[in-house]
Amino acid sequence: MKIATFNINGIKARAQALPDWLDEAQPDVVLLQEIKSIDDAFPRDLFESRGYNVETHGQKSFNGVAILSKLPLEDVSRGLPGDDSDEQARWIEATVVGKQAIRICGLYLPNGNPVELEPDNSPVAGGKYAYKLAWMQRLHDHARDLLASEMPVLMAGDYNIIPQAEDANRPDAWRKDALFRPESRAAFRRILNLGFTEAFRSCHTGPGHYSFWDYQAGAWNRDDGIRIDHFLLSAQAADLLRACEIDKHVRGREKPSDHVPVWVDLDL
Repeated sequence: MKIATFNINGIKARAQALPDWLDEAQPDVVLLQEIKSIDDAFPRDLFESRGYNVETHGQKSFNGVAILSKLPLEDVSRGLPGDDSDEQARWIEATVVGKQAIRICGLYLPNGNPVELEPDNSPVAGGKYAYKLAWMQRLHDHARDLLASEMPVLMAGDYNIIPQAEDANRPDAWRKDALFRPESRAAFRRILNLGFTEAFRSCHTGPGHYSFWDYQAGAWNRDDGIRIDHFLLSAQAADLLRACEIDKHVRGREKPSDHVPVWVDLDL
């Protein structure tokens, strides 16, 4: 089963590029982020005509996540548990059944910039960085609950986290950014330490692997990228992992997203 994650940075802007990539790559399941569309406006026909079942958790103009699946989706859930007041559309999960069932979670983790800190270096309450870290704590708690099910679990999407210095072309440029601050990376490690495998790093080592290049300052032409789109696999899912790759070439196409697809192949 080929499962991909792709932050498309607006479904309207990627109405041609996304179907072109689907036709080429033929993933079985795709987790989309930043669809930037309410559910009723999402162009379902583009994907249903290609054999995909479509589930969305949309929001007008911002955020928004979706699952496309050639297999039936069961027990679909929208919104990350832990804060009923959170109206941002950043989480969707469902069960997909191949040879066996797997719980697939798509996420768009908050960016967290600008970083606003108190004199003691704690995040300013109500600020974007405080929201990011609180969201990551909720993710940690829900991930722990998902593991308790003993079903294979996959959590993938735009984590807005640069895990290590080798995941950035210029790590020093990101030291004070919410994506690379030590608090952000520590929160990411706490989730990993629950018992998850970071799929890409289990298949590839070393620098030079990126999934995002900013539109500004010629970042793509200079390969000035960062790796922030990740697959976290429970032990049961990691046992099924056969490959994890980044479709870097997609970034060089006409009207690209600033992210590219990342995918895993699982023995499902």
